[in-house]
Amino acid sequence: MGRVLDIELDEEQEKIAKFKSANEYRLFSKQFAKRHGLHLIGTMSTWYLLDIAFYSQNLIQKDIYPVMHLTRKPENVNALEEVFDTSKAMFIVALLGTFPGYWFTVFFIEKIGRFMIQLIGFFMMSAFMFVIGVKYDELKSPEQHESWLFAILYSLTFFFANFGPNSMTFVLPAELFPTRVRSTCHALSAAAGKAGAIIGAFGVQSYTLDGEPKQIQGAMMLMAFTNMIGFCCTFLLEVTKGKSLEEISGEDSGLADPGQVINIKTEE
Repeated sequence: MGRVLDIELDEEQEKIAKFKSANEYRLFSKQFAKRHGLHLIGTMSTWYLLDIAFYSQNLIQKDIYPVMHLTRKPENVNALEEVFDTSKAMFIVALLGTFPGYWFTVFFIEKIGRFMIQLIGFFMMSAFMFVIGVKYDELKSPEQHESWLFAILYSLTFFFANFGPNSMTFVLPAELFPTRVRSTCHALSAAAGKAGAIIGAFGVQSYTLDGEPKQIQGAMMLMAFTNMIGFCCTFLLEVTKGKSLEEISGEDSGLADPGQVINIKTEE
């Protein structure tokens, strides 16, 4: 900064000493648990619960894509054509649901705030999955007039996943923790998410392996319940909108004026 701005920068040693003394605690120490224990539980649990639901959404692909007329019947295509149809269908759903959700997050993250976006996302995902679970038999039938509703509900679960916890679960861990342990806490949160992904991809799908409607309904209801737990766990986190990283993480505690750690001298 001194070279670029052509100014002299002098550290204020007393304030730096106070800053260091207030932030010397180790990860998993009592001081860390007091300041950020609930935050870590919140980021790990929400990422874990989200990934259970998010990676279980493909449970109903075999029923939703034919209803949306995105795939042909398996008996009418060979293996390569089936893979192509499925890939095309996944791309269209991502283009119309997943991708817009991310852009809504970009536009509203500073207006609504991370905390509220995650709450809204979890709640709406839970609501849509609950409706799909309750009305699964009616929704999956191409003959029913409600088939278009099936497509909308399915797309909206992806939209509110990304305009919600699928974006915020990796934003909040990057803001809530002190600089020294930020990467480690983010890694622990991400690891919890991957554990949830394993449960969603293997545990839940093995339960619905037979593809029975009652199994799918039970799984979707379970996903709705999982999202509501994620909604509740979000309250363990802190509202970060409009705050600096030092204010959020508590690194400025013990400093009378945390913004003046460095004294800038300029020449007339």
